[in-house]
Amino acid sequence: MAAAVTGGPDPVLTRVRGDITGQHVDVVVNAANSSLLGGGGVDGAIHRAGGPEILEECRALRASRYEHGLPVGQAVATTAGRLPARWVVHTVGPVFSAREDRSELLASCYRESLRVAHELGARTVAFPAVSTGVFRWPLADAARIAVTTVRAEARPGRFAELRFVLFDEPAHQAFGAALG
Repeated sequence: MAAAVTGGPDPVLTRVRGDITGQHVDVVVNAANSSLLGGGGVDGAIHRAGGPEILEECRALRASRYEHGLPVGQAVATTAGRLPARWVVHTVGPVFSAREDRSELLASCYRESLRVAHELGARTVAFPAVSTGVFRWPLADAARIAVTTVRAEARPGRFAELRFVLFDEPAHQAFGAALG
């Protein structure tokens, strides 16, 4: 149950409370860890639901381009395996720090994910709330950064829908407030 929350015919920003692994979109964005080899939270759920094809491509990326792991704020695509999406775009969010402003790294996750999705020819993209789980980014601030960045990067004609998929009610409410 996604509700349009911004004006203008293209692209539409939406939010939905649910499971990102069930989204019928071109791209599902994975809040990955730098190893690209699965983990907990969104990353683990995507690897489990998508099956071994995702892990195989991630291992190949580690063996070639990302020997030391995917850097924070960057993004790379793989197959979506058994997910109802065409691709998974993996991005590594920053760990929140009260002492150091890492907002630009978090914004880069969304910006780079959209860049990769556009290069793939994707029209629909589903995002999780990057860095808000074990990386402890405060929800309201993460939502503000995500929405501001996606709005700035969502040029007309590139995407039909950019969807924030929020697992729980607090995240759904925070993104609702950020979307206005």
